Amino acid sequence: MLSGGFVLCTTLLGLLVSSVTIPVPTILNITVVNTFNIIADNTINHIVTTPIYLDWLNDVPRNEEMIIWNIRLPRVLLALCVGASLALAGAAFQGLLRNPLADPYTIGVSSGAALGAVFVLFFQVTIVGLGSYTLPVVAIISGFITLGVVFGLVRLSSRSMAIETIILAGIIVSAFIGSIISLIISLGDRDSMTQIIYWLYGSVGMRGWSHVQLMIPFMLFGSFILLIHYRELNALALGEEAADHIGVNVKRAKIYILIGASLLTGAAVAVSGSIGFVGLVIPHLVRIVTGPNHRHVLPLSMLVGGAFLILADLVARTIIAPKELPIGVITALIGAPVFAALLVRERVGRGKGID
Repeated sequence: MLSGGFVLCTTLLGLLVSSVTIPVPTILNITVVNTFNIIADNTINHIVTTPIYLDWLNDVPRNEEMIIWNIRLPRVLLALCVGASLALAGAAFQGLLRNPLADPYTIGVSSGAALGAVFVLFFQVTIVGLGSYTLPVVAIISGFITLGVVFGLVRLSSRSMAIETIILAGIIVSAFIGSIISLIISLGDRDSMTQIIYWLYGSVGMRGWSHVQLMIPFMLFGSFILLIHYRELNALALGEEAADHIGVNVKRAKIYILIGASLLTGAAVAVSGSIGFVGLVIPHLVRIVTGPNHRHVLPLSMLVGGAFLILADLVARTIIAPKELPIGVITALIGAPVFAALLVRERVGRGKGID
């Protein structure tokens, strides 16, 4: 209940706070009217296309309706979807690898998805039959391939699958992918270079309902896959051998979890660019409050992650108004110190265990 209220409050705050102040009743009226877009003309079954306004409100000015419905609401919903997807993917990766330092950004999945998205954006690639869904599909596939490369490097260098090795492999692969992205950008003109670089910083600004529509199918499917596998994640927290002994098909569970997390990460990167550390910070904070049970960690990470990104976007567009900061800058400023603290604590805890 608290997390749901937190999401509702941040959503309303995201719609309310901006350079143009619009009253809350007006925001609710615009949202309700355009969501349902129906009016009963003295009969129950007769529907007309003229918008209905609630009886207890005056008519809403057209410019305010455009601001809320076409600019603020899709931006807030996109931030909610992206934050929820990244946080859920991070919780899944952390549960699968049994370490709070793993997330889509640190193990290279976000970089791989970004490469696929940049390729589609720069070369204007469209796959027959996919249309506008080419962007998220290519980003998801690219992210999944990158994940396979990272784990392949880890297997070649160390059979222990230590988290430090995974993160190091993720950094190596991310650096290589970054050089490819830089090469692609350098091939373009100044306008395309500026556009892609700003996109890579991460932002939910200048997005519309089309981006929300691209995001939602992959978010729903990926979230469903992960949420129904919370028991497997709880079992894997005990170790793969222990999970196998209690009847978990470890190989199949790992494949489904990786597919679900890659779906969420690829779709999020495709519509918003690279936004780091959401999948690292949020699941860790949720575990501190709720404990390690993934039955609670997964859905709460979604809610808190979505609310967190709405707030981060609010800060990004108001702190130096009328200019905007990329939302990835805000999440990095918050997430990098937390990542460093987690890494130090992990090292210290391991050192005490050895002593």
